[in-house]
Amino acid sequence: MELHDLWFVLIAVLWTGYFFLEGFDFGIGVLTKLLARNRTEKRVLINTIGPVWDGNEVWLLSAGASTFAAFPEWYATLFSGFYLPLLLILVCLIVRGVAFEYRAKRPEEQWQRNWEHAIFWTSLLPAFLWGVAFGNITRGVKIDQNMEYVGSFWDLLNPYAVLGGLVTLTLFTFHGAVFAALKTLGDIRERARKLALVLGLVTAVLALVFLLWTQADNGDAKSLVALVVAVVALVAAIGANQAGREGWAFALSGLTIIAAVAMLFLTLFPNVMPSSLNDEWSLTVTNASSSPYTLKIMTWCAVIATPVVMLYQGWTYWVFRKRIGTQHLAEAAH
Repeated sequence: MELHDLWFVLIAVLWTGYFFLEGFDFGIGVLTKLLARNRTEKRVLINTIGPVWDGNEVWLLSAGASTFAAFPEWYATLFSGFYLPLLLILVCLIVRGVAFEYRAKRPEEQWQRNWEHAIFWTSLLPAFLWGVAFGNITRGVKIDQNMEYVGSFWDLLNPYAVLGGLVTLTLFTFHGAVFAALKTLGDIRERARKLALVLGLVTAVLALVFLLWTQADNGDAKSLVALVVAVVALVAAIGANQAGREGWAFALSGLTIIAAVAMLFLTLFPNVMPSSLNDEWSLTVTNASSSPYTLKIMTWCAVIATPVVMLYQGWTYWVFRKRIGTQHLAEAAH
């Protein structure tokens, strides 16, 4: 395997890890309005991700940095062409982090309510926009012979990409509901399971249409296998949730995300960003990559750093593995 092919796979793994972990983060943020009935329950939900949400974003930073270093042409075209949606995602992630930290700094109800609104919207918008972005990357966008995006912002809001956004939004929210059922106690746990059923069924319909559309446009035998795995895992996750097996339900909803993202990258390869104007103008793993020497240095750095990152993040999840409920929160704490 050539180094540029290896780094395509590694970047796919980083995006998969990000969507798996940040997916339930976003889902919890959306559920602060859909599931929580009062401020105490919102605190419970936020506390389920409190120790881990910022660590989950390391995967995004790693994916972005790896793309910049390994495929500079891909990075340049992507971030210039998708400037507005990516800027909106970045603003949402910044405000979201501030909201988590500032929400409980003052006791006034209006203060806390405003930050809770911010948590909801800055979780919902990125969950939707990431699907729109990857839908466009998979489908192809207007790239000219100079590897420059020549479309407009409105070209990105095509039916396929918008459907992709709805899939990621519902899938991440389902993933978050399953995580909430896994991490909470009492009435909120039971309601999370019931809501997960509804979200899972909606997700199944949207995801099936989106994945079949993707397979029909660009799929092959490998992507078809990934499609089948994603669909079966999602149905199994819904069943496990109904049976009260929250651990299995969470693992299977995560497998759904892994298989779905894998399918998108399988249909994309060897392109990294197809051109809808002319196939010869598409960015590929060869014409968009860095020099072999750069990729070689990056590979050695990844071999050293990746195990360390995975070990400390795994340790964090182990330390904060227990369930929490309203009985664990001090009254009127802020």
